[in-house]
Amino acid sequence: MRNGISRSPMFYVGDKFKLIREIRTHFPDRINRLIEPFVGGGSVMMNVDADGYLLNDIDSYVIGLHRMLCGYVGREQDFYTEFYRIVDQYGLSLSFRENPVPQELKKAHPKTYFAKYNKEAYRQLKSDFIAGGQQDWMQLYVLLIYGFNRMLRFNKKGLFNLPVGNVDYNQNTHDALEDYFRVMTTKQAEWHNEDFRLFLGNINYQEDDLIYLDPPYLITFSEYNKLWNDETERDLLALLDDMNARGIHFAISNVTHYRGRTNSLFLDWSAHYHSHPINSNYISFNDNSIKQFNEVLVTNY
Repeated sequence: MRNGISRSPMFYVGDKFKLIREIRTHFPDRINRLIEPFVGGGSVMMNVDADGYLLNDIDSYVIGLHRMLCGYVGREQDFYTEFYRIVDQYGLSLSFRENPVPQELKKAHPKTYFAKYNKEAYRQLKSDFIAGGQQDWMQLYVLLIYGFNRMLRFNKKGLFNLPVGNVDYNQNTHDALEDYFRVMTTKQAEWHNEDFRLFLGNINYQEDDLIYLDPPYLITFSEYNKLWNDETERDLLALLDDMNARGIHFAISNVTHYRGRTNSLFLDWSAHYHSHPINSNYISFNDNSIKQFNEVLVTNY
């Protein structure tokens, strides 16, 4: 936990870890169930109190990792034993325990020595994960922690294809896992892996439910934006109009302006609700420099 905020151990790109303190100031004082159709790494649900949690993502690997991690709640030592077994089996570095990278390699590659050291081990683990049908969740979590920008990325054939990153399992990673295991002991969470339209359409809404949405951003560039377009944006906004007519509370994060582009669809729609500017930054796979852009939280209450 940093500054009173728990971080997701999935380090999800687009994660709201740095923004949740500000975002939740706009949430109702009491929440019956927090409903998230785009849960991602889970930083919002980890840091918001509610009586229950309905959590969904269309990415089956994201939900699979959450379910795997939740399965170790209450038996955390079993998780660490299995995680370290895989790390040691492939010979990956583990700076949380000790840093095995030779000084010569650090001197030769002062900014990328973890990537140089772990490259071959990571390649072999990735190969074995793919050969095993991509269903070993602990292998996938190790790949996530040691992969570039800690992303989940798959090629057109559906095969995991993220390159090695310049990071390993360190104190920050361990702290995030400890946060997750601690927080999830008290969360009544239901995990779903559906299209957002199906997920939101199948819920029997109750008084004081809150839908929080952090969909892919129409005008930014990221891996998880590939399946998002004008049609899905319109479908989502129409659903929210319907929720509003039914008296269901929602809050949605989105980007209105980015690198000279404007999301006119969202801007026009949001004029009927309450918009709250959010201080933000954005990092993409292809360009991990920070971009200034306009993010808002729109609420109907």
